[in-house]
Amino acid sequence: GSGKTEVYFELVQRCYAAGQQALVLVPEIALTPQWLARFEARFGVKPWVWHSGLAAGAKRATWWALAEGKAGVVVGARSALFLPFANLGLVVVDEEHDPSYKQDEAFRYHGRDVAIRLAQGWQAPVVLASATPSLESWQRARDGKYTRLVLPDRFGGAMAPVTLVDLKADKLGKGMFVSPTLRRALGEALARGEQALVFLNRRGNAPLLMCTACGVRRDCSRCDASLVVHGNRLQCHHCGLVEVMPDECPSCGSGELVAYGPGTRRVVAEVQGVFPDARVVVADSDAVSTPKQLAAMVASLEIHDVDIVVGTQMVTKGHHFPNLTVVGVEDGDMGLAHGELRAAERTFQLLTQVAGRAGRGAKAGQVLVQTFDPQHPLFQALVRHDRDGFYAHELASRKAWGQPPFGRQVALVVDGEDKLLVEAGAGALAGAYPTNASMRLLGPAPAPLAKVRDRWRYRLLLSGPKVDHALVKGWVEGVRLPKGVRVEVDVDPVSFM
Repeated sequence: GSGKTEVYFELVQRCYAAGQQALVLVPEIALTPQWLARFEARFGVKPWVWHSGLAAGAKRATWWALAEGKAGVVVGARSALFLPFANLGLVVVDEEHDPSYKQDEAFRYHGRDVAIRLAQGWQAPVVLASATPSLESWQRARDGKYTRLVLPDRFGGAMAPVTLVDLKADKLGKGMFVSPTLRRALGEALARGEQALVFLNRRGNAPLLMCTACGVRRDCSRCDASLVVHGNRLQCHHCGLVEVMPDECPSCGSGELVAYGPGTRRVVAEVQGVFPDARVVVADSDAVSTPKQLAAMVASLEIHDVDIVVGTQMVTKGHHFPNLTVVGVEDGDMGLAHGELRAAERTFQLLTQVAGRAGRGAKAGQVLVQTFDPQHPLFQALVRHDRDGFYAHELASRKAWGQPPFGRQVALVVDGEDKLLVEAGAGALAGAYPTNASMRLLGPAPAPLAKVRDRWRYRLLLSGPKVDHALVKGWVEGVRLPKGVRVEVDVDPVSFM
């Protein structure tokens, strides 16, 4: 809420005046209806848009308009980096910390890094913008490689205060996921005629289906992951497998199947039960899957046709709802459970972003975060709005272990349909690694998701002060893997799943 978009608009105005083109990258194009509307109100024309969901005709028109210099501004997802610009004068990477900028299948690249290279080629300025920058960008600014520009004040007032709700003391009722403290805050917001957001980092009804008789959970037959409840069906979030909700447990035959854990639909049902007169909507990728649907939901929030929205990450980025004063985070601990290098960083960024939705207008806001570990340094920093302190803590730990941004990594995933052959291939790679190499080899070990789409997966990780590309290429190409086994290389990975 500090006015980053106004900075973009001023820079775009200068590009227009100079007859140059501007590229504005956003993490997910479906999340920007308000941004596009603000642009049109400011400049009197719509910007050109580029993303994978465009029809072929619209893509063709945009491609040629840019190539011929007719298009002045394009707003797009990371694939817009490869458009044929004629006279590029500005590149903006909005929410530069967002992991969506990383392309982690097939041709792997990070949109932020490619944006910098693109801007350098045109000798154009590049703006990396975020209230919660990636630690890589933060450290580069500290090192003087980037220029750090600070917007110190929030437009319209300070950040809403954050209160930690200790779930060990403020106990949840059986089958309940919204604490008494959060319920009271929601009720008070409704009584004042204001809006509220209940955020959780999940979708569907529940993370998994459990049999309370034998304790077996319903897992995906093709992946090392649990199926997620979505209404009357089960779905795998990794391979897309869909199953009909069973009437009885396939393992023991019992009918005692329970959807265990919170999801958007479960929380909506609970909130609606407590506040039957409130207008409650859900905002997740099941309910809102197109830009048109998102625009409709945003419009209903703006005109106060909605009292409480229960949503996932799609409501954390860039939206401005002046009458939304209460934000409740249903499960603040969830992001810390993955054991990944960036787990704490991402959780802090996500919770800071969602907290920023509260009190963006003239009315004061409040944020309540439910947690079982309120003394965790992350939550303490969140209460103090101490981003710099949290980043210093994280960077000290990373530096001690030589982890990014103080070192570089290369992840290798060996996969195939035969588990024994995959294990043998990973072992062969590890055995052939040069002992005098500048990068340290870790692994092989089964991937956290050991099986995806019927393919078994092993991981190896290289770590060192810099990436020796020639070493990696020569090493991988010099190993003959078993038939049906392949290896995928990811430089600077952002996920270890």
